[in-house]
Amino acid sequence: MRDRAVRVVSTYFLPRDLHPVAWWVWALGIATAASRTTNPWLLASMLAVVGHVVVVRRGSEPWAMSFRLYVYLGAFIVVARVLFRVVFGGAEGPSIVLRLPEVPLPAWAAGIRLFGDVSAESLLGGLYDGLRLATMVICLGAANALANPKRLLKSMPSALYEVGTAVVVALSVFPQLAESVLRVNRARRLRGSTSTGRRALRSVVIPVLEDALDRSLRLAASMDSRGYGRAGDATPRQRATTGFFMVTGLVGLCVGIYGTLDATTPGYLGGPMLAGGLVIGMTGFALAGRRVQRTRYRPDRWHLAEVVTAGSGVLVAALVLTSGGADPAALNPSLLELSWPLLAWAPLAAVWIGLVPAFLSPPPVPPHDELDDVPDDRLPTHDHDRDDQPVGSRA
Repeated sequence: MRDRAVRVVSTYFLPRDLHPVAWWVWALGIATAASRTTNPWLLASMLAVVGHVVVVRRGSEPWAMSFRLYVYLGAFIVVARVLFRVVFGGAEGPSIVLRLPEVPLPAWAAGIRLFGDVSAESLLGGLYDGLRLATMVICLGAANALANPKRLLKSMPSALYEVGTAVVVALSVFPQLAESVLRVNRARRLRGSTSTGRRALRSVVIPVLEDALDRSLRLAASMDSRGYGRAGDATPRQRATTGFFMVTGLVGLCVGIYGTLDATTPGYLGGPMLAGGLVIGMTGFALAGRRVQRTRYRPDRWHLAEVVTAGSGVLVAALVLTSGGADPAALNPSLLELSWPLLAWAPLAAVWIGLVPAFLSPPPVPPHDELDDVPDDRLPTHDHDRDDQPVGSRA
């Protein structure tokens, strides 16, 4: 019994790529929690949790290196929100910290101020709002850095098959062009070409465009042979019914999400609309999926690690929202008077649950040049966990 438990634990932590949907559920759960608080202690803790998980569990693929860009974008958002309060007047509060000359505006711009007095309460409000938005953006960047976008598109339901195919084609355009440019430059160097400037540009652009045209023709032939764009056996009435369900469901989801995130919206426009839109939208997806006959080779499956990862993000969102109902001041510090934000231990402990994937999820598969240093018993055993495995390579 003990040996079996040891084998299960060792298999659980074999290097493999986690299901991309699990990473997105985890990140969206933390982003949902961030959307309901302006407490800088909680937001800083969320950033620390997300950053640590990304550093520990991201792979070496090109998209995994994009997290730094989202961090820069988050910093820009915070600075822009604070500057916005300075430029458009921020005198909400008695503690004036900066006095700037106010720019007079015409009568048709009544209600808008340019510069003027700036209070500490207004600057703190801009800092809190910017930090909340930056945290949400960085959470989405963490999902992009951890989840394989191609595998995510493969996991789409059958109703989104054609949309997913178009997105895959769009995502592969720039990598293919970059590959073509490198290949053409390598061929020029082998031929001894030393031209630079416009002459070199002409000798590179034409072969690259020719290669892109050849790729487009092969892609069109491949898509046509697979029946891309076919209407299927559905009647116009069935297509109209499916479209009605999907559009109505999406509208209900948008209204429900807005009502859930905005505390001033009536309650019946929040949870009920979100649940109703989800049910109607899933019905539309199910009806649309019946018209698409497609199979998946080596479909990605959910295991215990995926459930643990996604569940930790959902648990963070649920606990933070629950603690906000019990103590609203813990999530949204008051700006009526200058004071340190309240450090509430209940929501703070809920945020740190998001660290679970850093310890209880399998590590990513190392690059090919590092596999030689990995013991045989620690190599991945599932071929479908490698996105770059050739078709038909299963042992």
